[in-house]
Amino acid sequence: MNDLAPLLTPEGRALLDEVRDTDPAHELAVATRLRRDHPAELVSAALGQARLRQRAVAKFGAEDAARMFFTPNGVEQSTRRSVAAYRAERLRAAGVGSVADLCCGIGGDAIALARAGIRVLAVDRDPGAAAAARANAEALGLAGLIEVREADVTEVDTSGYDAVFVDPARRSSKRGRIFDPEAYSPPLSWAVRAALGASRAAALKIAPGIPHEAVPAEAEAEWISDGGDVKEAVLWFGTAPGTIRATLLPGPHTLVSRGLPDPDVRPVGRYLYEPDGAVVRSHLVAEVAEMLDGGLIDPTIAYVTTDTLTPTPYATAYEITDRLPFNVKKLKALLREREVGVLTVKKRGSAVEPEELRRKALPKPHGTASVTVFLTRAAGAPTMLLGHPVR
Repeated sequence: MNDLAPLLTPEGRALLDEVRDTDPAHELAVATRLRRDHPAELVSAALGQARLRQRAVAKFGAEDAARMFFTPNGVEQSTRRSVAAYRAERLRAAGVGSVADLCCGIGGDAIALARAGIRVLAVDRDPGAAAAARANAEALGLAGLIEVREADVTEVDTSGYDAVFVDPARRSSKRGRIFDPEAYSPPLSWAVRAALGASRAAALKIAPGIPHEAVPAEAEAEWISDGGDVKEAVLWFGTAPGTIRATLLPGPHTLVSRGLPDPDVRPVGRYLYEPDGAVVRSHLVAEVAEMLDGGLIDPTIAYVTTDTLTPTPYATAYEITDRLPFNVKKLKALLREREVGVLTVKKRGSAVEPEELRRKALPKPHGTASVTVFLTRAAGAPTMLLGHPVR
């Protein structure tokens, strides 16, 4: 799977075109037919690459994914195109003309940087990843701006580049997802030293769950979501040290910390606001509450409540129709009475699993109405809030 060379031959490329839209359910029949005229290994590689390309559409879009080359880890760990493009634009706007992209993987970030007009040195020690990055630069017509090098990033001289971008590996084949920044490969401390040595700017891609106390004093920390899903955190150097921000894509919409105190707690009002995950991760719920002239329903819960509707990109508004103490039987009776057929369950501050509640409270749909139930705490008490999103 990691040897892309056969797929880059005329026969390999023709085979990739032929199997591009293969339904996984029909792979065996397709493979059997193609092996009559092509080597079995090449057929397997082409079908495997077709599967990876199909998975990559969600991150790279159909047009790019159909031309690019992937490894299994590359599809899993690469940056979504919209996020990479946003980050590349920030670097371009900062006057960066060249970037050393360390731990480049299959080249997703290098592609975004090159499309922003930035010259890129893309480095990865994994031969399969480096081969894919090189093939992708060629396939997308960006080879003139992207140099790919197979090497240990800790041994690469980056002094000739305006900026450094580091995307450390945060997964292990043995341990899965890695939460300790010093267990990244390379460790966060090494990446910070590399960033501090950059002549103009640097960006380090890290897991969004990083504790705020682990953010270096020299860095700006930004949490990024795309379509409501938190995708990553970025440590920026050479920008605004100490700044905390949340950025929501598409947009972009960016909210910057002003160091506000925690909002007051108030009774649940007519509207409940669910802040975007990037807002919650960046600890900017207070900024959203002030924007809405709202308060928290509980001092430990990131739900904001108001009696007035104020549109904002930073939170989703729900109109609350009912407030109940936690009681599955009462909820089940209410859903039957309201002829609810679609139940969405959200939770913060509750140990109950949404699927468990959905199964118990709505074992059979009773109609076509829909409702959202929030399992949470209000002023310390386990509470169920019923409502619907405001369109």
